[in-house]
Formats: sequence, C-alpha cells, structure tokens
Amino acid sequence: MLNKEHDQSEILSYKLKLGLRTRISLFFAVGGLLISIGLSGATLVLTRQQLIDSRENAASAFALTNATRLSNQLTPDSSVEDLPSIVDSMTKIEGSQRLIRIGNDWLPSQELDREDIPENILKRVTELKAGQLRVEINGKTRLVLGIPLQLFDAAYFAIVDLTDLEETLDDLRIILFGAGAGVTSLAALLGWWISRRTLRPLRNVREAAEAIAGGRLDTRLIRQSDPDLDRLSESFNEMARALEERIHRDARFASEVSHELRSPLTTLKASVGVLESRKNELSKRSQTALDLLSRDLERFNRLVSELLEISGYDAGAASLELEEVNVAQFIQATTRNDTSITYMLPPNADSLVMNVDKRRLARALSNLLDNAYRYGNGPTLIEVSTNENSIQIAVEDAGPGISIEERKIIFDRFSRGSSSGQRGDDGGTGLGLSLVQEDARLHGGKVWVENLKGSEAGTGSRFVIELPTLKKEI
Repeated sequence: MLNKEHDQSEILSYKLKLGLRTRISLFFAVGGLLISIGLSGATLVLTRQQLIDSRENAASAFALTNATRLSNQLTPDSSVEDLPSIVDSMTKIEGSQRLIRIGNDWLPSQELDREDIPENILKRVTELKAGQLRVEINGKTRLVLGIPLQLFDAAYFAIVDLTDLEETLDDLRIILFGAGAGVTSLAALLGWWISRRTLRPLRNVREAAEAIAGGRLDTRLIRQSDPDLDRLSESFNEMARALEERIHRDARFASEVSHELRSPLTTLKASVGVLESRKNELSKRSQTALDLLSRDLERFNRLVSELLEISGYDAGAASLELEEVNVAQFIQATTRNDTSITYMLPPNADSLVMNVDKRRLARALSNLLDNAYRYGNGPTLIEVSTNENSIQIAVEDAGPGISIEERKIIFDRFSRGSSSGQRGDDGGTGLGLSLVQEDARLHGGKVWVENLKGSEAGTGSRFVIELPTLKKEI
C-alpha cells in the first residue's frame, strides 16, 4: 500500500514538473507582475496623496479667504438674518457647501446642517482652533473644515465633496490594473521569446540526438555564432563521428564474419544433404546425431542470414523497395491461408492497398507467426484495422502471455524472455522480433505487444505492427 502511494506521488510530481522554457516564461511573467505591482502601487499612493493634498490646500485657502471676508463684514449686532447677503459675496468652490454659526444660531446649506459636522471639528472650533477632517457624510467622502471667528462668537464651516476625486482614483486603479496585466503579458512573451532563442541550441542537440538514435548516423550540428556553442557543437559532432565509426566498424565486422561463414555453411549443408540421402544406411545413434546436426545447421544458417540483415541496419545500408500490395491477398499469401487462423479485415480490404516493401513486411509478419507457433501455442487471429493516419496488423496467439517486464526487452536482440539462457530445440535465433522492429522502423512505423482485448493477463499475446499513412484505396 505504501509503495503504491509512493508510486502515485512520484507520478504526480513528475506531471507537475515544468519544462525549462515554461519556467523561464513564468519567471519573466512573475517578475513583470511584481514590477507592475510595485510601480502601480507607488503611482497610486503618490497620485492619491498629491491629489488629496492639492484639493485640501485649495479648499483650505478658499475657506480661509471666505472666513476672513465674513469676519470683516460682521458686526457685534449681526445675526443669522444678515448672513445671506454676506454669503452671496463669498468665493464659491464647485462641490462645496458652507455652514455658519453665530452664537447659537446656524445658517445651514442646501443639504447639510449642524448634525452632519463631526464632533471633533466642533470641539476644536469651540476651543478657538481651526480643524479639518475627511469623513463620510450621507455615503459620500467629504472634507470638513472649521475656522473659528475669534472677534465674534461665530464660526465658518466649509464642506467639500471629494466624490469626483475618488472616481478619478478609481479610474486610475483600473488603468494601472490594465497596464499591470499588459506588462505581465509582455514580460511572459518576452520570456518565452528569450527562452526559445536561448534553448534553441539545446533543441538542436536534442533533435540531432533523436536523429542519431533513429539511425541517421551522419547527423551533425552546424556551427553557431557563439564561441561557447561552437565548442558544444564540435564536441557533439566529434562524439557522433566516433559513434558512427564504431557502429560501422562493428557492422562491417558482423557482415564480414557472416559472409565468411557462408562458404563453410554451404559445404556443411551439402555434406549433410549427402548423409541424409543415405540416412537409412546409418545406425540409430548416427541417425539421431544427423537429425541434431541438420536442425542446428538450419538454425545456424538462419542466424547468419539474420545477422547479415541486422548488420545492414546498423550500417545504415537498409533501404525500402516500395510497391503496392493488396491487403487481403498479402495477408492470406503470407499465412498461406491457414484455416486455423481467424481473419478480421476491414470492409474495404479487397480494394485496400499498401505501398510497402513487400519482402520486409512479409518477413516481419512471418516472424510474428513463427513466434506464435514456437511460444504461443499457435496464432489464433490476424486483425487489420485502418484509420486516417495509419494501418495496423495484429497477430494474436493462445500462449501463456508476456509479462510487463518481458515486454520491455522482448524486441531486443537475442532476447528470449523467461527462456533466455536456456537451450532448447525450438530453432529460434533470438533475432526474429528484432528484425520485425527494424522493418517497422524502416517503414516509419512501430511494433508493440499487449494483452488480448477483453482478456486477463496470462491468456495470450497480441503483437501489433503499425505503419503510418501507408494506405490508399483503388
């Protein structure tokens, strides 16, 4: 249970890993976001302070002017009834209202009265001190200024509406938010562009390595405009050149050895043929020895032939001789129309042709059938399916199945799965499935093994050859 949870956590952490290009783009995006937040915050704070200070200074100046003018026009006998004529001569500020107190009497504004003035301001004015305060009155932010008139038992109050200032700041917040989003997006795009250019040499190395792994041993990196990258290219090319020479040298060695074995094999086959023609004249022990020799000689001859094919792939000398073959006729001819095999062909099989190397594909299918006969209790089904991009040929058997561990190595050279290292009389060479894989790769396809559809593990195997875009209808 713990191992299962550990494996699931490893899979989850693997999925959560991000590529280097993505991490660089995210780094630039986060950097742009932090910079935009810092600049936007500083801009908003400074602008707000500047606007509020400017509005408060202007309001204070106008309020002081009006209070001075009121003080100059008041007399000891003045009353509230005398104020309207005086107020009309005062300077007016848009969005401002004024309240005036003489004794215990108040001259209210159109919207506000004494109850709307904060107690802090009233207390300061009572103490003959000027005061100002930003408060919310009737759902609106306002600046309240109070100025006592020391020569009279009176006070002047100015209430300035700051709603337009708040709306301006709200608009500024929206603008800064949009600018921040734009800066973040541009930073992410810049990071993506820089990462693409920076990682291009690594991408070229990856593509070259994949090409070499795919058999194109002559792949090389071109020189870059950077001295450090040039050294990387030179080192990679030197490694690829050494690898190509080593593979070609090994391939030539295997090919030459195989060719050298041809002559003695031919002589041995002829000699064994003579002995087999007089087999009845030999003793039983000699006949048994002759049967063993003939079987091993046949296996040896097949091994030499397959080694020659493998060396051709390693040397890069393998090529396709494409021709059109009818799917139904090709499958039936390759299997000799075996009545023990069930054929599942697409509806258009009679009119469906494949442009393939007939010899190589026939050998691949024959090797799969031979593998089923030797290790899978015989083939039971051959299924052909097509889609827009590929055609699949599946061979099913009734054997014990193949474990997941063995599937990873079953197409390796000289691999025999659980029977590896055991000598038997099956006549296999361990190269048949490797040749199937090489033939599929040469066509640009692939081959794999899986469980039978709808069956449990250990009840048969299903080998599938997939060839991409190699079909057309007549």
